[in-house]
Amino acid sequence: MRYLHTMVRVKNLDESLNFYCNIFGLEEVRRHESEAGRFTLVFLAAAEDKESFNTSSTPALELTYNWDSEEYAGGRNFGHLAYEVSNIYETCEKLRAAGITINRPPRDGHMAFIVSPDGISIELLQKGRNLEPAEPWLSMGNTGSW
Repeated sequence: MRYLHTMVRVKNLDESLNFYCNIFGLEEVRRHESEAGRFTLVFLAAAEDKESFNTSSTPALELTYNWDSEEYAGGRNFGHLAYEVSNIYETCEKLRAAGITINRPPRDGHMAFIVSPDGISIELLQKGRNLEPAEPWLSMGNTGSW
């Protein structure tokens, strides 16, 4: 397992980039805009990590800006922790066997979500190519929120 990023939702992308980049000193290393999803993702890294980000996926801060205004209550502006795993199905089965609810099952062989005992969402991402969709995950619905 490898730590990937921490996601924080922001209300004003320009204001947040000013804070995180110009004042705090992080640097933008990747940006993704989704017209269909109506969001922008901006990944930031410390100057010392910038060079290795593109070659080794150095952990980063992900700013998520949803284009439609939304109020975040109860810590929803903090999004999730993300970890890359070598086999998402084996990881989810191990967690499920330990009594952990798989809130968003890996139906696509790529992504799943669980929640810590303190309510922190944790995203699990398949390393490399997605695995072929497989049961029981393919038929499993979402549970709770993440």
